Amino acid sequence: MCGIAGYQGRLPLSQERIEACLAIMNRRGPDYREARSWQVGGINTTLLHSRLSIIDLDPRANQPMGFQGGWIALNGELYNFIERREDLARAGVAMKTRSDTEVLLASIRHFGWDVLDKCEGMWAFALYDDATGHLTLSRDRFGEKPLYYLQTSDGIFFGSEIKFIAALTGQKLAINHDHLWRYLVNGYKALYKGAHSFFSDVQEVASGTNLTITSGAVTAVNRYWLPAASIDQNMGFSDAVEGARELLTKSVELRLRADVPLAFCMSGGVDSNALISIAKRVFNYDVHGFTIVNSDARYEEADMIDVAVRELGVRHTEVPVTTSGFIENLRKLVRHHDAPVYTITYYAQWLLQKAIADAGYRISISGTAADELFTGYYDHHLAYFQEISCDVAHHASSVAAWREHIYPIVRNPHLRNPALFVNDPSFRDHIFLDAEEFGKFLKHDWSESFSETQYSENLLRNRMMNELFHESVPVILHEDDLNAMYFSIENRSPFLDRNLFDFCSTIPTRHLVHDGKAKAILREAVRGIAPDQIIDNRRKVGFNAPILDFLDVADPAVRGYLLDDGPIYQFIHKGKIEALLAKPDLPNSQSKFLFYFLNCKMFLEEFAAG
Repeated sequence: MCGIAGYQGRLPLSQERIEACLAIMNRRGPDYREARSWQVGGINTTLLHSRLSIIDLDPRANQPMGFQGGWIALNGELYNFIERREDLARAGVAMKTRSDTEVLLASIRHFGWDVLDKCEGMWAFALYDDATGHLTLSRDRFGEKPLYYLQTSDGIFFGSEIKFIAALTGQKLAINHDHLWRYLVNGYKALYKGAHSFFSDVQEVASGTNLTITSGAVTAVNRYWLPAASIDQNMGFSDAVEGARELLTKSVELRLRADVPLAFCMSGGVDSNALISIAKRVFNYDVHGFTIVNSDARYEEADMIDVAVRELGVRHTEVPVTTSGFIENLRKLVRHHDAPVYTITYYAQWLLQKAIADAGYRISISGTAADELFTGYYDHHLAYFQEISCDVAHHASSVAAWREHIYPIVRNPHLRNPALFVNDPSFRDHIFLDAEEFGKFLKHDWSESFSETQYSENLLRNRMMNELFHESVPVILHEDDLNAMYFSIENRSPFLDRNLFDFCSTIPTRHLVHDGKAKAILREAVRGIAPDQIIDNRRKVGFNAPILDFLDVADPAVRGYLLDDGPIYQFIHKGKIEALLAKPDLPNSQSKFLFYFLNCKMFLEEFAAG
């Protein structure tokens, strides 16, 4: 796991800008930093790299790395590098290192770009061909690793973080206010609906995509992988369970490969405990789990964590969430993220990553995307009811189980109606909840209706795919990456495995929810590996916290800061914020909005011109 940056264009980068960029890449790569430049036919190319050593810790694996006329700067991991190295050995290709970076580079140079189809990993890399002068930017299938770029009249700049691009250009980047209001009004699920960032003209390389750059401009865009849902209606429940167990086990095995110690993000839910149980009981890995301790009873899950620790015999560290220094720390995060922090969950997750780093770990394992692969959200139940509505008996028993076990804990008012999608399959108001009301806080008109990409005619599967590629997972990956890299930690997500995804996309919808329990396939896939008490627990928790737990608005200093005449009030009605702060308690949507407002305020203070 590392940091990358670079440039291709007419004007050479000054050594001063290169050094300035390398200096701020240290969190992503504290072990080694280097830049390499070429000038061919009046076109200048520079690759910068900062290394966090994970596999083959020897300096021979430093980057930028060359092989047969190709030079690569890689951020990420090729998990199946051992299998790919065997392919290269059979082809007579000799290796100089034991690194996955050389395997990836040599595979592309020897077998061509189609070899990416055989590569399992997470990556964002730049590969320069010194014979043709072409530069290729590539991003992994799920977008686990970030890669931004900016096209200018001089050429193209790119980097793992937007601040790297700003350092290389030597200029302050212009804020994309439209995206800021999208976040404020519609919330985090709106952020990845299109090719936007919080800075004008800065884009991300799309997941599963290669960009070819020639003479400092993008000349080709190649989607090397396209997700698809192709349901096999003949698949039985036991076949689905067995397939999921086999592929998830293999995914965990690949992601345990490292030359440094790794830790697990641990909750009381089935997602993280599926991974921990496989690592401990199948591969006998000495698991150390880290858990955020939640003081809010609605989200507290200490009983399930105690079960896991006791039955699995894993080491465990609790990480208490402190509210002290909240404003100062949040500002630090906004500055580091080059963006608002998307939800308060990721403030807490930052504290978790700090504890993991303090304990000496360089890798964290998280359960990201289990909800989107196997079902996990409350609206998934309602979409499931719509899909099985023709089976009257099954539909009735499923709704009865939902009423008994799920209905009592659902707070979103729209999602308390089991016939919601049966009556209206197009209903989506629960996603941008209260957006119309929040839009009134702005001094100018701004609104954007909900949209989604069509992946499948199946309502539930289409929602899950949109969450995976546009609404939920891109948000999680963005925050996971930046929070982990703040402490020079690599984060790995075993549920984001290509073979596992492909298989899960074939599972019949009728198998996904059983007896009021979402993740039916995942639960049974780890039955006999994970503790039964966790597998059978219906309650979905996850970390959350009201903003007023962290922000004492009765404190004159806090209130003074929230209402001081900063740049945010050029755009926001201060009176509406005052009214919000006067409320003794805030519903969930308003609590989130206040957090969004605070982040927008800090973002403008940090990045607005002037």
